[in-house]
Amino acid sequence: MKKAIIYARVSSVTDRQSTDRQVLDLRPWAASNGYEVVKEYTEHISGAKKNSERTEFVAAMAEAEAVGATILFSELSRAGRSIVEVQRAVADMAEQGVNAFFQKENIFLLDGDGKYSAIMAVIISCLAMCAQLERENIKFRLNSGLSNAIAKRGEVRGRKQGSKKSKEQKAVQYKEVLRLLRRGTSIRNTAKLCEVSPRTVQNLKKEFKI
Repeated sequence: MKKAIIYARVSSVTDRQSTDRQVLDLRPWAASNGYEVVKEYTEHISGAKKNSERTEFVAAMAEAEAVGATILFSELSRAGRSIVEVQRAVADMAEQGVNAFFQKENIFLLDGDGKYSAIMAVIISCLAMCAQLERENIKFRLNSGLSNAIAKRGEVRGRKQGSKKSKEQKAVQYKEVLRLLRRGTSIRNTAKLCEVSPRTVQNLKKEFKI
């Protein structure tokens, strides 16, 4: 049976985020594809950190190299936040001859001959760039929408004391927040992308039962 190592990461260093969902998604994938999970590594650290600072990632690569295992990621963004960080992470794995599988994208890092091909390098770079652009576009749309609302109706952030928005109003105002939560984006990342507080995101998740 082929060997696999699960690596899961969240950016938050608090208990607001958990790696449980990533691990629980990867375990059945491994079992159904003939992989024996020999070890699981999880950590709470920003993807913007250098690979050398992500101690569990370094340990996962060393273990994978030693036992000839494939590292399983729930998605490409777990290897890094931006395209540069992703490229560095996959380059480090490729140089050590460590294969990786990214579940969301459904791609392996190395080909059947254990090579990191130029085509795969382009594919991974494009996927990482698309993810980065999506985050930037979400921020732009939110800022643009807020500016237009203020210009047209004189609206300001927050609400007057004693006032309370209806669920329908919240669904409109926090449309992007709800969309990201339904896609499985973490509370902390949703808060960052939509530029609202984690508490607001958490309350919306609870109220809309996401």
